[in-house]
Amino acid sequence: MGTTLSIIERRRRQRGGELIEFALVTPPLLLLLFGTVVVGSNLCRSLQATQVSRDAGHLYARAVDFSDPANQNLIVRLAQGLGMTSTGGNGVVILSTVTYIAKAQCDAAGLSTAACVNLNHTVFTQRIVIGNSAVRASNFGTPRPALVGSNGNVSNYLTDQSARANGFSARLALQPAQVAYVSEAYFQSPNFAMPWFQSTGVYALTIF
Repeated sequence: MGTTLSIIERRRRQRGGELIEFALVTPPLLLLLFGTVVVGSNLCRSLQATQVSRDAGHLYARAVDFSDPANQNLIVRLAQGLGMTSTGGNGVVILSTVTYIAKAQCDAAGLSTAACVNLNHTVFTQRIVIGNSAVRASNFGTPRPALVGSNGNVSNYLTDQSARANGFSARLALQPAQVAYVSEAYFQSPNFAMPWFQSTGVYALTIF
């Protein structure tokens, strides 16, 4: 009889130990599971952002006029499901035309070397923003609003330092008068964040 009671007591202790082990192991496993879901969801969103950036940049390089609201809606449709509108929402697409300023361009504008402050610098000649401009700025800087016309063209890009595309040459070194078309896309991902794993959003860059 004593042996039977001892076995029962031992089993009770084992069950108690198993419950404690389960309680200790479950939280880390749940964190790992939720983290995997969050990372996977953001990876999908990152792939979508890359595709939007690539398609928008391709159209932009093909001379599609994205200062036209009708054409901006093309980008919104490309970003369907990412929560972006043409003037707001959870995302932004930034389109820029970039060129390298050589002395010949300064001479053509009648500027001396001293007056042509962006000589030997890469500058923006056009900037168009579609979506919510407040969620993220360009990686390469932003021309002063006063320089950017309604069609996106940047004025005074030879003489205004704010027109410089800072850091662009590290990405792509342009030759004098060469032009590059840059598409940047950023989308917030507030639905794919946990208190211990904060994801502010996903960014993609395409250069043509």
